[in-house]
Amino acid sequence: MRQIVLDTETTGMSRESGEHFTHGHRIIEIGCVELVDRKLTGNHYHVYINPQQDIDPEAIAVHGITNEFLEDKPLFKEIAQGFIDFIDGAELVIHNAPFDVGFMDLEFALNPATALTRTEKFCTVLDTLVLAKKMRPGQRNNLDALCREYGIDNSHRDLHGALLDAEILADVYLLMTGGQETLSLETGTKSSSGFDNVEKLAPRTSALKIIHATADELTEHESRLDIVEQASGNCLYRQP
Repeated sequence: MRQIVLDTETTGMSRESGEHFTHGHRIIEIGCVELVDRKLTGNHYHVYINPQQDIDPEAIAVHGITNEFLEDKPLFKEIAQGFIDFIDGAELVIHNAPFDVGFMDLEFALNPATALTRTEKFCTVLDTLVLAKKMRPGQRNNLDALCREYGIDNSHRDLHGALLDAEILADVYLLMTGGQETLSLETGTKSSSGFDNVEKLAPRTSALKIIHATADELTEHESRLDIVEQASGNCLYRQP
């Protein structure tokens, strides 16, 4: 199964504002990371786009992308086909999907070459905000709140950014749905896609020494299982 975790940044409108996407705003950044069979592949898609209009000051305060920065960036019509090729046939994983998909469909409609294209024609969509509300009714379910819930460190996220938010959402989604987390080892090096490049280990030639967990480690393990059980309602490690 191929999934694309996707996020966009735009010239205006907060996701929490309730405003409709057609109020004259445009996409200025797209960030995507790829999952195949619920594993990060390291493949990603990232582009900045010149919207040919000014960005609202309130939006700049959120994502830090300025009009000057986008002056030499491509127009949406110049990246449209490459973007479609990357997401074609995948399930899109998006937090508050109507916002991003609405903007995508608007951009497709404004581009003569893709005027009849709509996201639903070549992708399915999974909205993690809808999923989070079902799992955590009555609670805040924005990305920062979910990072706190699932113990994901997003302290490096001073500003919103489409690729960074897509990487964070991939971790949140995998934890929410009880799947594999991003592998992190001290010997690994962090790539631009948020995927750890890990050195291959030499073949083992002798028996491994058994090191038992300490009391603190066992306590931490139980705390982690509490999170899994709370998220999924069923922790296999605690079944008889």
